[in-house]
Amino acid sequence: MVNRREWLGITMAAGGALALDPRLLRALQQGQLIQRPIPSSGEMLPALGLGSAATFSRVARSDEVDGLKEVLRTLVDRGAKVFDTAPGYGASEQVAGDIAHELGITDRIFWATKVNVAGRGGSSADPARARAQIESSFEKFRVPTMDLIQVHNLGDVPTQLGILKELKEQGRVRYIGVTTTSQNRYPDIEQVMRNEPIDFIGIDYAVDNRETEDSVLPLAAERKIGVLVYAPFGRTRLWQRVGDREVPEWASEFDATSWAQFFIKFALSHPAVTVVTPATSQARHMVDNLGGGVGRVPDDAMRQRMIELVNALPPAPPRRRRNMP
Repeated sequence: MVNRREWLGITMAAGGALALDPRLLRALQQGQLIQRPIPSSGEMLPALGLGSAATFSRVARSDEVDGLKEVLRTLVDRGAKVFDTAPGYGASEQVAGDIAHELGITDRIFWATKVNVAGRGGSSADPARARAQIESSFEKFRVPTMDLIQVHNLGDVPTQLGILKELKEQGRVRYIGVTTTSQNRYPDIEQVMRNEPIDFIGIDYAVDNRETEDSVLPLAAERKIGVLVYAPFGRTRLWQRVGDREVPEWASEFDATSWAQFFIKFALSHPAVTVVTPATSQARHMVDNLGGGVGRVPDDAMRQRMIELVNALPPAPPRRRRNMP
């Protein structure tokens, strides 16, 4: 097996041709990504998408967006479609919308964005500002109908989810939901899941961050709510923990050839998960990540083995947690 650095070293930066594994290359070329149904509708989605909260949003704020073109081109050319973003991610919405229009792929993307104009500390959201923010997202993506809009970080859910319910009834938004990446808000998101007619939640979930397994993910399965997974790499935490270690040989039993695929496949192996959306601004990383969406996923015994391996690694240096996705 090879580590991420070696894998990416033999991956062409733009086109994403994989010299390492011809079977994987064929699967990606043929768009053979794992598919998962949206529980509320049965619509099938490729189970690996693209987030934009981290590296994508940083690059989008700069003038160096050529790499982002290759990322989005790679996303759709290899059979994926879910792009998760938010007005709060800098220029991500505008840049992604412009790139998709330039490449002629706007209608090949499942556009998932968010709304939140509530102030810090739980202050109320101004409905007019929320509606204006939503309309701005429509304009940036150049779409008449949005695939998914979620209330970002549970900001004033009664007001902002109320607006999304109206837009869904009007046919302007296909799916609605709420997000949080704060463990202390899990009880709040569960309350929304029990009491509101939502289609999706967005949460953080990783092999070393499994608190949502206790109640959030089982509730999503029970209530037939789709799950977008953010931060399957623990942002940078898991990369710091594995360092230069090689991927274990036994990862081949679930078709993982890199640490990125190892981490993604762990998240995908939970039956309640619909789509995993790691962020990247580089096409070679996009290809590596997409490799986590093909082939086999770990069974329960293998999941436990993965957990034990990661638990035995040294902890990452402490860092301030940012509530982004």
